[in-house]
Amino acid sequence: MFLTKVPRSKYYQIVYFVKGRRTTHSTKKTDEKEALKFLEKFQKSFSNPSGAKFQKTLSTPKSEKIEKSLSTFKSEATEKTIIKNTLTLTKFKDEFLEYAKPVKSNSYYTSIAFAFKQFISFCGDIPLDKVDTRTVDKFITSTFARTKRGAHQYYRTLKAAFNKVLEWEYISVNPFLKVKFPRMAKSFPVFMSEDELIVILTNTPFLYLKDIFTVAFYTGLRLGELTNMQWNWLDFFQSGGQITVKCSNEFMTKSKKERNVPMFEKVKTILINRFNNCQHLPDDVVFYRLEGKKLLTDSISGLFKKAVRKSQLNDKIHFHTLRHSFASLLAQKGVSLYVIKELLGHEDLATTQIYSHLQQQNLRDAVNLL
Repeated sequence: MFLTKVPRSKYYQIVYFVKGRRTTHSTKKTDEKEALKFLEKFQKSFSNPSGAKFQKTLSTPKSEKIEKSLSTFKSEATEKTIIKNTLTLTKFKDEFLEYAKPVKSNSYYTSIAFAFKQFISFCGDIPLDKVDTRTVDKFITSTFARTKRGAHQYYRTLKAAFNKVLEWEYISVNPFLKVKFPRMAKSFPVFMSEDELIVILTNTPFLYLKDIFTVAFYTGLRLGELTNMQWNWLDFFQSGGQITVKCSNEFMTKSKKERNVPMFEKVKTILINRFNNCQHLPDDVVFYRLEGKKLLTDSISGLFKKAVRKSQLNDKIHFHTLRHSFASLLAQKGVSLYVIKELLGHEDLATTQIYSHLQQQNLRDAVNLL
């Protein structure tokens, strides 16, 4: 909880978060010292809700909501942080990460923290209003010279974060929007054929690994979705078999949305065999090496790469290639990109467009029918 000053109001505002949602409350004070006193009373009223005189001033419905929501801050430290007209990069990073943690995936949360670390390391812990287009341009150019994909990741992540700064009215212009990212050579994703999958499976030593690799190839599920798959995700009778990728407190999909993926016959056979060959509860994981222990994604990815190299296939093939291969096979068979988007769980159709080139022959064949 802290004070800030925003352009739209002459009063100091109290800023705090409730379940990742940023909330503000006006102090109705223009003087910094008076605003500080208001903040102290505001905090004290919730650390000691009974009998606090200050609470009598909170009589409106909006104030009652604030009173309830701020009760969650009772056990938190009430260290005072005064922010006049702006925040430093580090302070904003901490505030943005607090906002992002409950609403973003763990992997994206980590990428946000790393992008800020790289940016602050480059330009120092400067105030937000000192972050200009020139600073951003130099950072992106410098990073691009070392790692093109890394630079692109930082650019996208920080641009989104600074859009939130804009929304919170800490700044009036997002400096990242004025920077044109250097052109990157576009390359189509690597994908495998079914014959190559068979070769990899031949060089895979354990059944649980063969099962994971095969299910990934014929469902397009992400590795994290496979290692977290539970028996309650599976319905062997719904429309010939269906996997519902579910969100829970322990696991969240990349898009934070659930989706349904039909079972291909080979997938259904594998899952039924695993179902029949073990005792399990509905919330037990489907794939494991040691019963009851969740597989590590890095370990599975490494073992897949080992099988690829043993098979002497293209070294650019990695576990995510299985997902690309699923989408590529569908595209080559004329499945619409919209359907592929839904099966893969992409939020934006533009992401699925990377498979559009595989449909060109299908389009030509369609025109030749005229």
